[in-house]
Amino acid sequence: MAQGVDFLQSILEQFELPQADAKQYSPLTLAYIGDSIFDAVVKSVVVESANCPANLLQKKTTKYVKAVAQAEMIEGLLSELSEEEQSIYRRGKNAKPYNKAKNATYFTYLKATGFEALVGYLYLQGRPERAIELIRLGMRRIDAGKQEENVS
Repeated sequence: MAQGVDFLQSILEQFELPQADAKQYSPLTLAYIGDSIFDAVVKSVVVESANCPANLLQKKTTKYVKAVAQAEMIEGLLSELSEEEQSIYRRGKNAKPYNKAKNATYFTYLKATGFEALVGYLYLQGRPERAIELIRLGMRRIDAGKQEENVS
């Protein structure tokens, strides 16, 4: 945990930024930073799992970072969330994004936005270990689903 907090703290110190209260950010701002954190975690896992060509790394990463996968992840995690986390997820899901989903329905995109908002919130709250735990559980859910498809 200390490393994640140290990373954010280092950014704030090096750029002379004040520590803000994550609860005060709009849900779309939380989703904006959450998208980057989610992407960095997934890419780190993929890279550390296999040294392979970049195009294969991208293909493996896309399996997890697309809106459909994120929506599937959060649907399986809802019962694992605290009341506070569920509230942040709902705020993100109920936000009105300016972007449109490329390969997902509008409602799938909203669920993914809610998940990203939760990840961003946890990161800004200095709780990256919880964000990583949720991403790990979500990735396992996706992997289990892919294994079931291959067996069928």
